[in-house]
This record gives sequence, C-alpha cells and structure tokens, in this order.
Amino acid sequence: MLMLLPPSEGKAHEGDGPPVGELSFPALDRTRKRVITALVRASKRRDALDVLGLTPGLAGELAKNAALKTAPTLPAAALYTGVLYDNLGLDTLDSDARRRAEDSVLIFSGLWGVVKITDRIPPYRLSMGVNLPPLGGLAAFWRPQITKELDRVSGLVVDLRSATYTGAWQPGSRSVTVRVFRDGKVVSHMAKATRGEIARALLHQDTTPSSPDELAKTLDALGYTVDLTAPPRPNRPWTLDVHLTGPA
Repeated sequence: MLMLLPPSEGKAHEGDGPPVGELSFPALDRTRKRVITALVRASKRRDALDVLGLTPGLAGELAKNAALKTAPTLPAAALYTGVLYDNLGLDTLDSDARRRAEDSVLIFSGLWGVVKITDRIPPYRLSMGVNLPPLGGLAAFWRPQITKELDRVSGLVVDLRSATYTGAWQPGSRSVTVRVFRDGKVVSHMAKATRGEIARALLHQDTTPSSPDELAKTLDALGYTVDLTAPPRPNRPWTLDVHLTGPA
C-alpha cells in the first residue's frame, strides 16, 4: 500500500543537518535540480512574491528559497507541521507503525517531486500550483517523471492529497481518493485533520488493505462512516467519502 500526502504550508523554521544529499527516487534528481535552480532565480526577482503566489507577510521565505543549495536539512517527517501532520503524529508512532510509514508514505512537493518521510530536505516555500519560470506549471512539469517512477510501484494507493497535488500523478483505478464531508459539504480544515487521523490509524493496523473494499471495511471497523464509489470510467480512481458527525 502507498499513502499519498500533500506537503504543508506550515514548516519547521530551520534544519540542523548537512545540505541536501541523496533522496528517495534518485531518478527524479535531474528534475529536482532544474526546479531548485528555477526557484532560486525566481526568489531573487523583484516580482518574486507575485511569481510564487506569496503575500507580503511571507517575504522572509524568499531568503530560504535563495539559500536552498547550502541550507541545513531535517527529515521530511519533522519538516512539515501543518494540521494533517499534527494529526498524523509521525514522531509518536510506535516502532511498527513508523516502519510502515517509512515504507508506504509518499509526500508530494512542488520542489522535490516526491519524498519519503526519512528524506532530509531544508525548509522552502513552493506550491505545486505555481507557474514557475521557465518551467511552467509544476504539476504538469513533474507529471511525466513522477508517473514513470511511481507506475512501477505496485499495490493499493490511498490518496490523501489536496487537489493541487493530484495533477502530478494519477495512479488510476488502483487508487482511492479520500474526501471528507460534514453535513453534506466538503470541509477544508477538518478534512486535513481527518486525513491525518486516517493515515495514522491505517499505519497502526497489523494488516494492510489490498483493495478499495478492504480499505472501506477497515475504516468502517475503526468507527468511520464511509461510502465507497467505483470509478466512473476506466483508469480513474475509486472515491471514499468520509462523513463526519457531531459538532465542528
């Protein structure tokens, strides 16, 4: 099983290890270098905030981007600090769940493409939704390389990514897209928290779901109210809707 996560805007402020070295999926390294070079240049432009889609309050992030090639690193598990990762709680997993996370969790990134939680990377600011000169839209730029790499990895795919990151790889009908609803409406903040909780719960299971039906049954047994919908057409993902109850 693979579990696909988005990154988070919230990140640790700085690393404490050596600059970026070897990362998972080394076939992506050439593309990573191209994105790093483009981001460093873009972050030094006068219109850098506009190019990167950042508000004036985030101007300090430009210096981090400009120093990427020599910046201290930390594991991706410690870098991302948003709501999803708070609820996933990678640093509090037991040893078996941590091993499963190291094997199965893939974090999508506009800068790195895909990393595992053990990969050491520095703090940065770059959304997959950015149109980065001269590379263009990052989801489309990354898609051929990521697809070639990940299509070779077998097994059920549990897709917990936000929409911005789904364009970088479409796993097809072996994938289950998880959506979160309250009172029939998609909820953004609670969706992040619930996806983190679901990822944590799945990592703590002794048996790994190998099909969409098994995934739905597992979450039902864990107390979630879910609806599983088959793909509308070939090579499209299944959809698993999680319905929250009680006060927001």
